[in-house]
Amino acid sequence: MILAGSAACARGAPRPEPFGTTDRGEAVSLYTLKNAHGMEARVLAYGGIIVSLQVPDRNGRLDDVVLGFDSLADYERGSPYFGAIVGRYGNRIARGRFTLDGRTYPLATNNGPNHLHGGVRGLDKVVWSVAPFQHADSVGLVLTYTSPDGEEGYPGTLQATATYTLTDSNQLIFDYHATTDRATPVNLTQHSYFNLAGEGRGDILGHVVMLNADHFTPVDSTLIPTGEIRSVAGTPLDFRAPTAIGARIDQDDPQLRYGRGYDHNFVLNKGGDLTLAARVYEPTTGRVLEISTTEPGLQFYSGNFLDGTLRGKHGVVYRHRYGFAVETQHFPDSPNKPAFPSTILRPGEQYRSRTIYRFTVQP
Repeated sequence: MILAGSAACARGAPRPEPFGTTDRGEAVSLYTLKNAHGMEARVLAYGGIIVSLQVPDRNGRLDDVVLGFDSLADYERGSPYFGAIVGRYGNRIARGRFTLDGRTYPLATNNGPNHLHGGVRGLDKVVWSVAPFQHADSVGLVLTYTSPDGEEGYPGTLQATATYTLTDSNQLIFDYHATTDRATPVNLTQHSYFNLAGEGRGDILGHVVMLNADHFTPVDSTLIPTGEIRSVAGTPLDFRAPTAIGARIDQDDPQLRYGRGYDHNFVLNKGGDLTLAARVYEPTTGRVLEISTTEPGLQFYSGNFLDGTLRGKHGVVYRHRYGFAVETQHFPDSPNKPAFPSTILRPGEQYRSRTIYRFTVQP
């Protein structure tokens, strides 16, 4: 069931609005995507960040359901990847290094002993070129960025494109494409933190989650996969049946202790190219987020490292577990795990990935 807002929105191709200047002196624009039901996404050229996402509840009321900041300076100063495109390699690479074709490449260790989300200045911290578009039933943006050979330690010049499309069926679609002139790992994803009750309105422990995954990749104490593919059966990571996030999050389980909650990659049950990965329901508003993807995995993160030190939009304090992330992806540390699905892109090949967020309501 899709609810319209109080009135249909007039729509045109998104136009750039100023959103400040980076510490490198680059001007950053913001683009507003609106559909016929009042749903609205505000997106920055900086990092492809989704600053806000207005979604109707069961009564047609619109609320912003993603965490973020009011200023570019806040995103530059200390954002935990709120709303951004992350890469070249989303998630962790063990000990900040990988070996490819006989050569070892050192990377930044920006997450304890490991490399996270592309490094110190990954794709979340660069200004992308943006081309807006409008079709009969959708609006969107084509974001492009050329990552030079050696950027953040990665080999090859990577030509990356991320297309954001907002449809009149309340879908937000992400299409990623990349090519390279040298072999390199690529694992792009979107890193929005959600609270379907509305950002800043308490924790997310009452959200009811279904993950279409019979297995997960257990991690060590630094959150690097051990290489095992383990069944979720009998563990607190079993979300095959809809379960509240808070139902088992504080159980005495080594995997939950390592992540301070959920921060794990789930191996999706693939039923074709585009697969339903997750369904999240928020009971007080009726909002439902369904995620489908071509990716083999999904990182489910329950906002365990939010600790009340960040002030978000309108000065709201983001406390422990005030948001969750559902990052469609290849598996963490795949460059060092030959048994995992490969993330290596070679010259002449094309990296393609699609993820769809579909918003509905449940009465």
